[in-house]
Amino acid sequence: MRFPDGMIITPSGVPYPTLAPRELVEMSLEGVTAGRLRPSSEWRIHRDIYRARPEVGAIVHLHAAYASAYSSLRRDLPAFHYMIAVAGGSSIRCAPYATFGTQNLSDHAVAALQDREACLLANHGIVAVGDSPEAAGELAVEVEVLCEMYIHALQAGSPVILTEAEMVEVLDLFADYGSPGRSRRPE
Repeated sequence: MRFPDGMIITPSGVPYPTLAPRELVEMSLEGVTAGRLRPSSEWRIHRDIYRARPEVGAIVHLHAAYASAYSSLRRDLPAFHYMIAVAGGSSIRCAPYATFGTQNLSDHAVAALQDREACLLANHGIVAVGDSPEAAGELAVEVEVLCEMYIHALQAGSPVILTEAEMVEVLDLFADYGSPGRSRRPE
């Protein structure tokens, strides 16, 4: 998550169930670390998103099963369901493949997140942003569920994709739905 002078990020190679708060790594947005552990190998993605998007307070990156599987197709997730709008557009973009931990991957992620709140990373996983860790986490889970649904829909046939006009209507409804920092999912 964003921190006054940079960010706090999980360390590399430490299993989350055993992670203690003191093991989180503080980093400046110039990449200087404080602490005894190395930051996540994807620290560049976090740094560069915070630099590009001052409104973002937290980022969640994960290798969820369905999103990782779908991202191996290297295709955007289309508007097969109106909930695609939770990511801020009429599709969830899939950033081109690049080796994990590289500046190239970070550049692709930042581009895929332009005017969006989430994206897929080709052959990799999900990146979701929000104003809090909870909001970014909820969005990452929603993207995973959408990927699962779309994979199942593809197995049944050819899903009908909502039109751009239908998605504009949904996006307009989402624009003022809920309160800041809360899920934009209509109930």
